Amino acid sequence: MSKIPVVEVMMNGAKVGRIALTPNGLCAFEYDAEWLASGPSISPYYLPLRREVFVAKRAPFRGNFGVFDDSLPDGWGSLVLDRYLRSQGEDPARLTALQRLALVGSTGRGALEYRPDRSAVSAEAAVDLDKLAAEAEKILTTEYTGVGLDELYQYAGSSGGARPKVFVKIDGREWLVKFRASTDRPDAGEIEYRYSLLAKKCGIKMPETRLFEGKYFGVERFDRTTDGKIHTVSAAGLLHANYREPSLDYSGLLKLCLNLTRNMEQVYALFRQMVFNVLIKNRDDHAKNFSFQLIGDEWRLSPAYDLLPSDGFNGYHTTTVNGSGEPSEKDMLAVADEVGLSRSRAMEVIEEIKNLSFG
Repeated sequence: MSKIPVVEVMMNGAKVGRIALTPNGLCAFEYDAEWLASGPSISPYYLPLRREVFVAKRAPFRGNFGVFDDSLPDGWGSLVLDRYLRSQGEDPARLTALQRLALVGSTGRGALEYRPDRSAVSAEAAVDLDKLAAEAEKILTTEYTGVGLDELYQYAGSSGGARPKVFVKIDGREWLVKFRASTDRPDAGEIEYRYSLLAKKCGIKMPETRLFEGKYFGVERFDRTTDGKIHTVSAAGLLHANYREPSLDYSGLLKLCLNLTRNMEQVYALFRQMVFNVLIKNRDDHAKNFSFQLIGDEWRLSPAYDLLPSDGFNGYHTTTVNGSGEPSEKDMLAVADEVGLSRSRAMEVIEEIKNLSFG
């Protein structure tokens, strides 16, 4: 892959700024002059809106900024991308952050796009989910680099998370559809679908979910609308928190929500999500499993996602509750107190979710 000296960052047709690499391989970013005059900060804590060349630190995103690292595939998406690159005679280890962003191009999470755009965009055609699931299983269990890899890369090359998944358009709407990992139960898709319905019943805002063909869990993309793409950044990306290990406590996460949204109801919504995670034992609640969206000029908590019982870091919650990886109701209330939530209302939320989940 040819060298790329500069990557331009775009959002819904407007130029946000540009990224280059320092001599020691760190990303350097500056806003475009027109964006400085009218656009919002795309990452308030690490890229405030001012005329300056910002240089990233080496950790935790290998010399990148969190808001751009969010665009890159990880886990499953990285596996597919690296396998595809090797099939094309490329060494994935030699690619720079700029080359990887160019491969994401216009297909990444949220509203940010990158130029030059060297992404592989999937054709809008009938999708054979069974075929894609079979190709995904080959990727997971073998060193497969066959013909189906090209198609899978088009659908999955910019995805993240550990489980196999693809981005597809069905009936004119964009969906993220998950397949089983080799260690998953046969009914993994049905389980996640049932928990998505339970989360909605418990008052948690979620996108529409479906169980495609009776076995594949699908969630409608909440970063795509008929009016354009929505800028979406994870808590990891905003705070430069390492999502691969415990790096947050819910008290800090709720304080981030208040500081960013300036809206206490948004904080209560995130508290409700915390309670749900604790009660259903969703311990894989790492810093990339919470996101915020820029709607107009206001930041809001994104719809919830990845809500199902799961193991966390060494069996504990990856995001601690009052410092505990095995939190109690007392820990949840301590978090509510620390953030300034009403104790009585917090208790009502806990009891409500208890009754709806286990009553």
